[in-house]
Amino acid sequence: MSYLCLTDEDAARVRAAQPSEGELVGAAWQLAALADPTRLRVALVLATSGELCVGDTATLLDLPLKLVSHHVRALAERGLATKERDGKLIRYRLTEDAQRLLEAAFGRAIPAHVDLHARSSSVQ
Repeated sequence: MSYLCLTDEDAARVRAAQPSEGELVGAAWQLAALADPTRLRVALVLATSGELCVGDTATLLDLPLKLVSHHVRALAERGLATKERDGKLIRYRLTEDAQRLLEAAFGRAIPAHVDLHARSSSVQ
């Protein structure tokens, strides 16, 4: 091949450094999950809370329960959230990969795991 700015050796090194087709497809699939603004909001609430059930997530975001349920399932299907059954409730938590994607998207750290059990001194 004839490159304008690269030698053949440099071009070979650049090509060798590229992810495989499978890695590209997997990354695009995960990134697409965060391309929806509502799903992004759901992911951010999960990131800052540490773990939430769908009902609390819906209430925090002032969104319909079915909509939030759809979005947390989509995050889980793409490996961006995990779920754990707690009796009748299912609690969702973002994965570390999802946390890193959010931080990359916003260009800053996302406050993680707000202490949900902290009580102010005025609460008795």
